[in-house]
Amino acid sequence: MMGVPRLVRWAGVAAIAWAALLAGCAPRSTAPVAPAAPRFADFPFPAAPSGLQAPADVLRAHEAAWRTLQSGNVRGAERGFAAVVKKRPAFYPSVAGLGFAALARQDARAGLAAFERALAANAGYVPALIGKGEALTAQGRDADALEAFNAALAVDESLGDVRRRVEVLRFREVEARLAEARAAETASDWAAARTAYEQALAASPDSALVQRQLATVERRLGDRAAALAHARASATLDPSDVDVWLLIADLEQEGGNAQGAIAALQQARSVDPSVDVAARIERLQQRAVVSKLPEEYRAIGGNARLTRGELAALVGVRLEGLIAAARRPATPLVNDVRGHWAAAWILPVARAGVMEPFSNHAFQPRTLVKRGDLAVVAGRVLAIVASRDKSVGAKWANARETFADLGSGHAQYPAASMAVAAGAMTALEGDTFQVARVVSGAEAIDVVTRLEALARRVGLAGGR
Repeated sequence: MMGVPRLVRWAGVAAIAWAALLAGCAPRSTAPVAPAAPRFADFPFPAAPSGLQAPADVLRAHEAAWRTLQSGNVRGAERGFAAVVKKRPAFYPSVAGLGFAALARQDARAGLAAFERALAANAGYVPALIGKGEALTAQGRDADALEAFNAALAVDESLGDVRRRVEVLRFREVEARLAEARAAETASDWAAARTAYEQALAASPDSALVQRQLATVERRLGDRAAALAHARASATLDPSDVDVWLLIADLEQEGGNAQGAIAALQQARSVDPSVDVAARIERLQQRAVVSKLPEEYRAIGGNARLTRGELAALVGVRLEGLIAAARRPATPLVNDVRGHWAAAWILPVARAGVMEPFSNHAFQPRTLVKRGDLAVVAGRVLAIVASRDKSVGAKWANARETFADLGSGHAQYPAASMAVAAGAMTALEGDTFQVARVVSGAEAIDVVTRLEALARRVGLAGGR
């Protein structure tokens, strides 16, 4: 189940009364003495900043208008503030006072206009920024209100009540955008879902949940790079989220970065040991190794005809542990593999006795492999496996499979019988073996994969 996002911790904040005391948010002035029970205690006094020059009578009239407002006489306060503005148009604290008076009579539109006028005179005037936020909130414009309150905090970060207001607004904004995003996802409107999640992220940039959900949507839209960036941001914010590590693994794997996918899966397992990713990690590790192998090796599966060099490379890579365990002291002389792309595997395979050079010391890496040749190689691998578990090996060695086209006197019959008895190879149509039939790359990979599984069972690690 998806973890509860850290944003939910704001749920308690949502219960805070919207009328939290904001008095004292003025830049640097003490509010005039108000009635014992001020009617609008949540409004900050629009004090005159120290840099704003005004005659004493203007200041007294401004303070008197504020006391009138706090006594509940809104119309009287408006007349008082208007008189100050008429006498001193540049005295923007009284313009802000008109805005608070408008809010007191529940006219948010007029209040917003007044606060905008005050901010035109002083863009950093905190009381007007707070009032603007209040007016925008009253109009249901939470995103804009959030911007106004944040601007106030940028000027004075000590405004605790404003900060709590911001947290509530963020919570409300994120919840609204998340609801929109989920509805868009239900309708498979991924573009709309992305827009909603981006808006939620703008309101709450430290939300691991929003980052992860946005990553999921970006993946749906085919932007893997953006999806990975958001997923990694989510993991940074909440590294204990198993789901985001699994998402990162998927994205890295889709991008061909096996090592990145492995690292993400290992991180997921470290967070939750019960997550079953071992088999997937092993497959990715094999893929990571294969991706570094020559192009000729990676093309083997699509080849209609297999060569001896290709078979040696398959055995050398997939059965590396077995080849190393069977290595003989003397290295056979091979005179025709220098410069061949599979030379690094041909020599170890020859030294292990699994594929030997011909009598003239030629390996003939470009010679085609037939089913009889593949059976001989499989038989030699099985003999090495049997040396580790004689009871199993005896069953293979003593088996006498019957083939319509291959008698027991044929030189390749023992290897073919052993390979089929062990399950490494199968008889073909009509119970034939067809020793002269050329092997395809896909067929060879299937046989080597089966041999690898048998090698693992007796402790001879198959390879990379």
